[in-house]
Amino acid sequence: MMRLAGVAAGVMVGAVSLGTALAGETCGLCASEVVISPPLAACLLSQYEVLATGDDGGAIAVDLSECEQERGIIEALPSLTAAPPEPDLQFFLSRRQLDCLKTRLETPGAVEPPVSTIDLRACR
Repeated sequence: MMRLAGVAAGVMVGAVSLGTALAGETCGLCASEVVISPPLAACLLSQYEVLATGDDGGAIAVDLSECEQERGIIEALPSLTAAPPEPDLQFFLSRRQLDCLKTRLETPGAVEPPVSTIDLRACR
């Protein structure tokens, strides 16, 4: 009976450890992609150090709503194609995603006007 209790306790400790490790790897609130403009990308890069120090092992709240954005110029004739998506101003990232996004934004040509979509699924 004592041996069975020891095995059960070991299984429980292992399950809790595994659950904690998996919880650190997944973030249910985190964005899977970010739509961002060149000015917002520059703003995020300038805020990176502050965002990175705010990591407590959970989701990092990114708020770009105070960043300067380009003022859109109304086209003389509207385009027949769909309008580009609005950039994301507020989203959550894991620390790994934040580091990955920083690396991608620093890559020349990664963010094209008016907006680009950065896929973060491989960053988890």
